[in-house]
Amino acid sequence: MSTLYALFRASTGVSTDTRRIVPGSIFFALHGATFDGNRFAAEALDKGAAYVVVDDPAAATDPRMHLVPDTLRALQQLAREHRRALGIPILAISGSNGKTTTKELISRVLAERFTVHATQGNLNNHIGVPLTLLAMDAHTQFGVVEMGASACGEIALLASIAEPDYGLLTNVGRAHLEGFGGPEGVRRGKGELYDRLAATGGCAFVRSDDAVLASMADERPTLRTVRYTAALADGYEHHLEGEYNRFNVAAAIAVGRHFDIPDERIRRAIAGYIPDNNRSQRMQTGRNTLIVDCYNANPSSMHASVGNFLAEPLGGRSRRVLILGDMLELGAWSEEEHRQVILQATQDPAAELLLVGGEFARAYASLPELRPTARLYASCAELAEALAAAPLHDALILVKASRGIGLERIVDKL
Repeated sequence: MSTLYALFRASTGVSTDTRRIVPGSIFFALHGATFDGNRFAAEALDKGAAYVVVDDPAAATDPRMHLVPDTLRALQQLAREHRRALGIPILAISGSNGKTTTKELISRVLAERFTVHATQGNLNNHIGVPLTLLAMDAHTQFGVVEMGASACGEIALLASIAEPDYGLLTNVGRAHLEGFGGPEGVRRGKGELYDRLAATGGCAFVRSDDAVLASMADERPTLRTVRYTAALADGYEHHLEGEYNRFNVAAAIAVGRHFDIPDERIRRAIAGYIPDNNRSQRMQTGRNTLIVDCYNANPSSMHASVGNFLAEPLGGRSRRVLILGDMLELGAWSEEEHRQVILQATQDPAAELLLVGGEFARAYASLPELRPTARLYASCAELAEALAAAPLHDALILVKASRGIGLERIVDKL
């Protein structure tokens, strides 16, 4: 690893995709079920990579190719080595909902005092976390690392790579139920962040008015905690839709205060964040008012979004429309979870409900004969055709689904 780290220090960074090679970088030939980066090792050099890391001896045809037993493991080990060399504080953020929004808020608050590098986009998995760490440099004073997971053991792996000093769980809800094996599995898997911090002397920011998070922290007596409540967010201006985002704002305030950032600078940072990534984003079109929250969805976030939307005044619009797409990776729990969302969404008899995807279709068909009225669409493309033929006008519209449904593609039809 010392040889590889020396090569990394002399490089311009790390690349994992030959379509986006940075000249002078190290290309890691990662592979999976349907691709093998070893096949593109020579191409990476041709496109300007300084070195290539491969794990297929047959691919090592050039002195600039560094052969390792496993390229993914080498990438992860390199990231850990770099994290240790930097020696900066790292805050890890995980949870069922709100990870990215909380990461954005916290990184902006911390940037009022530190030079911060935070996870970009959705680089929050076993590849993304190493890439996030390797993008930090000598100027970075604080790292904020988002950690996603869909099964037990994944947070433990990511934490072993990033070695966080601080951690924050936004919540523990009903997400990725299939991979985690049910709600208790979600709690156990997300709790791996607390386990890591408790074992290494780290500190967790814990919202004490969340009974689940508070009890999880209490179950680990060696875990150091900073406790806060959602009331911290009271009186702070922000541009996030939904009462549930109050929890994310409170988390950012708690972190900022812990690191002695003046309150006026915390307020400035939070007020300055305007979401533009299809998360809790309010948009005004020529015809409608949209609340676009279609980057991700699970039962917890869906119920929170729908409940908030139904309680919101129409704001001068004449119609209320919910466009909801399937929640993915729920396994055996899927039909019941989608059924409960339908029942919640139709509590307002005047609200119009448009459902997209097979999971919602199956749940809707399973309801009693006196089921509420909804329009069903097999796909986003089918919905787009319907909206083009009969556009919605003068409506307050919620657009929410799992990322894989692609509902962001119908926003321009609204």
